[in-house]
Amino acid sequence: MLEKFKKTIGKITEILSTTELSERTVEKYRDEIIFTLLQCDVALPVAEKLVDEIKEKARGVRVERFHDKRDAVKDILRRVLLEHFRSAGNLDLFKLADEKNNRGEPLVILFVGPNGHGKTTTIAKLAFLFKQRGYTVIIAASDTFRAGAIEQVVEHAKRVGVRVIKQKYGADPAAVAYDAVNHALSKGINVVLIDTAGRLQTDVDLMEEMKKIYRVASPDLVILVVDALTGNDAYDQAVKFNEATPLSGAIVTKFDADVKGGAIVSIVYATGKPILFIGTGQKYSDLKEFDPEEFVKLLGL
Repeated sequence: MLEKFKKTIGKITEILSTTELSERTVEKYRDEIIFTLLQCDVALPVAEKLVDEIKEKARGVRVERFHDKRDAVKDILRRVLLEHFRSAGNLDLFKLADEKNNRGEPLVILFVGPNGHGKTTTIAKLAFLFKQRGYTVIIAASDTFRAGAIEQVVEHAKRVGVRVIKQKYGADPAAVAYDAVNHALSKGINVVLIDTAGRLQTDVDLMEEMKKIYRVASPDLVILVVDALTGNDAYDQAVKFNEATPLSGAIVTKFDADVKGGAIVSIVYATGKPILFIGTGQKYSDLKEFDPEEFVKLLGL
């Protein structure tokens, strides 16, 4: 896991520890460091920003005689990445659900993202997690476009033991979401999870439809679901979805695959919002809260 990114960190460490550690050294090897980051799916604007931050932290660094400069470089890289993640803040879904429920309202979460990135399965995993913690949950089947989408939601919901609010194919997705929210209000349901059709960030009509769902359902949170294997396109996806409906955070799926890891860094930079969970397997219990400290440790920092 993250072996490519770990090797990238190792390569940058070697580059910067072969001579005096300073701003000048970082600038000298700027292009090489950026190219190395690009190879592990860090988007170009993000790679440039990271190098600027590395350069800033290298200013005035003194490495004692006989001390390994690689340790100093790793410390800088670790601090840069952790500050990058921490700048996005954190978001406790369960605390927010409690706050909403105490006011007699459900927590409403809208899920968006490209097709095939595991959005529906992720919703089922989150429903399972909420239910394990004692919350009541319903899912709105607002993907009324893709053949088999409603049946997929229903099957997942049946397995995790939650109800689905649905209509027929071709129905207005916003109307389905609206019905689900009203049902939750009338029945005292704690959490509403709204599934939507997968869409490319370049599809104008579908992005407009997503905006309508957002306006009608008035969700508390909008969560982007992105495949960890997406690569550099994850940055553009995050930017465009964030422009359409202000994102609250992201969930990265398929983290258990042979991922490079740079997409996670890029998504945080593109949105200014945190990674909430990572998908680590096929089971409903395979949804893990994202821990920046653990992430940088996996990179050898």
